[in-house]
Amino acid sequence: MILVTGGTGLVGTQLIYDLLVKGKQVRAIKRKSSSIAMLEKIFRLKNSKADAMLSKIEWFEADVQDYLSLEAVVQGVEQIYHCAAVVSFDPKEKSMMMRINIEGTANVVNVAMAHGVKKLCFVSSVAALGRAEENIMIDEKADWIESKENSAYAVSKYAAEREVWRGMAEGLNAVIVNPSIIIGLGDPKKSSAKLLATARKGNPFYTEGVNAFVDVRDVSRAMIELMESEITNERFIVNAGNYSYRHIFNLMAKGFGKKAPNVHVKPWMFEILWRTEKFRSLFTGKSPLITRETAHTSGKRYLYSNKKISKVLNFKFISIEESIRENCRWFDQISW
Repeated sequence: MILVTGGTGLVGTQLIYDLLVKGKQVRAIKRKSSSIAMLEKIFRLKNSKADAMLSKIEWFEADVQDYLSLEAVVQGVEQIYHCAAVVSFDPKEKSMMMRINIEGTANVVNVAMAHGVKKLCFVSSVAALGRAEENIMIDEKADWIESKENSAYAVSKYAAEREVWRGMAEGLNAVIVNPSIIIGLGDPKKSSAKLLATARKGNPFYTEGVNAFVDVRDVSRAMIELMESEITNERFIVNAGNYSYRHIFNLMAKGFGKKAPNVHVKPWMFEILWRTEKFRSLFTGKSPLITRETAHTSGKRYLYSNKKISKVLNFKFISIEESIRENCRWFDQISW
């Protein structure tokens, strides 16, 4: 039996799909407030036999912050894929994000060791590698450096990774994946799926920043291959390549048949925008579209190496052009 935390999220949905296609027994946990409607839509979009697949998922309501609820679902589990996490750059969600990402991971690690789980895969992020100087290729050997360049999300994932490394030191068999910005289908109001949703509406803006991107299918495939291998106690950057935001936004505009972005947002403009959004958020109670953290990184140039996983697993990535083209097509077919 395989347990997937965060089963309704961007990565969790794709992972469950891929595991079921491989004929695996899957148990997935979700919070009481989470809905499986998006997962069901994505399954039905991709597979004519989706209903039969969906019926095979063992759903359990549990919270990674509640150790006892995890104990109730880990019985008979041999592998755990820990995907549950909060991705947010909203200061109002910082405390909640820290609890779920750090304490939740500690609980998953502890319950895995207590119940003899054979192997754990933790979904971290390239953010957990810290922010080096711009235009320097970051790899798995990067040391964390305390810096104002690190977002609260980055701090939470770094601390969560430390919990997994602590488990490894105590005998846990585990691997860590550090995906870059993930392109895939999911809730258009959450995580990187918002990029597709914004592009579909028509986005006239672009920045000169550079970052790393990867298809969600590659993230899932990398996780499964690592879990089925003898590899243990290592981490792997999962990244298809480093691209400018302008190039990514152009590809998305093309995929949705929209006009390419033509308004260059300069750093000083972002300084005005994030302050305006913060003011709007205070009065409306809605999350800001742009925060100080996202504004700060939008013009930066961060590069991440995929040499390790490419060599160790002979891993071939879906091109970012193909990824965006296909995800735009699927995005248009889903009834939101």
